[in-house]
Amino acid sequence: MFKQKRIGIMGTGKIAKIMAGTIKKMKNVKCYGVASRSEERAREFANEYGIKIAYTSYEEMVLDSKIDLIYIATPNSEHYANMKLCIENGKNVLCEKPFTVNTNQAEELFALANEKGVFVAEAMWIRYMPMLTTIKGILSSGIIGEPTMLTANLCYNVSYKQRLTDPELAGGALLDLGVYTLNFAAMMFGKDIEKIDSSCILTETGVDESESITIIYKDDRMAVLNCTMKGLSDRRGVIYGPKGFIEIENINNFESVTVYDMNRKPGKPIKAPKQITGYEYEIDSCLEAIEKGQQECWEMPHEETIRILKQMDSLRLQWGVVYPFEKETHDMNSEIKNEKEKIEILTGEVEDTIREDTDIQA
Repeated sequence: MFKQKRIGIMGTGKIAKIMAGTIKKMKNVKCYGVASRSEERAREFANEYGIKIAYTSYEEMVLDSKIDLIYIATPNSEHYANMKLCIENGKNVLCEKPFTVNTNQAEELFALANEKGVFVAEAMWIRYMPMLTTIKGILSSGIIGEPTMLTANLCYNVSYKQRLTDPELAGGALLDLGVYTLNFAAMMFGKDIEKIDSSCILTETGVDESESITIIYKDDRMAVLNCTMKGLSDRRGVIYGPKGFIEIENINNFESVTVYDMNRKPGKPIKAPKQITGYEYEIDSCLEAIEKGQQECWEMPHEETIRILKQMDSLRLQWGVVYPFEKETHDMNSEIKNEKEKIEILTGEVEDTIREDTDIQA
């Protein structure tokens, strides 16, 4: 086991508070400092969680040589700039999902991290959970036969939150909710995709409010993914086969998995192991990778972050959802020159390489 590591938290919203509370209960790691756009919020956060240092700015945090890893929990639109600041100053980074707003931003950051020799990872927490290994083991056992289809949904009534409807903050259901359904499909069925179809309803502000995404795989499997920020759902994932089906309770934080036989009779549910919050797994993985001198986590490699971002870029292109800062910098889709390339990006074949109800502030 590695020596005690020091974590810095960038951002002071709800998700940052959950992370601070989690780290407080972990061994061999401590929350050393916190930074916010508001010095007052940083001080209040530090006092609440017994954190040693409240920095006056993000810039002050990245200059502290004692920090081993910075966890970024700021609004989606700020991830790129926050990570770039960290990487340029040689700081290892774990950034909340979505890693960046679009592919171009992520590719630039990964290249910079490689140049600087810095560790960077996306905090897609379900990728790090031990329950994922259990689910994959059941699926590969053949108990339901060769899987043919899956469905997944993640819906919350959160459209009243300004950050989710504001284009300037990279709002919309896809980047906060749909990203989980896309990751779920990728974890269960892989990346050998034939095509992706979708339908979307936009808000008055021009971001995606609700969407249905259908992925067709080259081996004739199908994934149907639904999400909305204007209603509740059961958050279940179901994988279907000729001998039965597997039901996963809560694709956003795996709670249990149940196998149903050919008569639709359920077996005994397998419950997730006891955990602090679930955030601890990604912290452990990151620190282990850093200790080994690695620049990414095997659970969420850079290649997968890029592949999912390319899918989301092209889905937004289909829906006409382009954020103001992307129009200004031509960040998204400026290189999608023809229909063939658009399809390649959707399927992840180009050669180059919420959490639950998160109310994020910074």
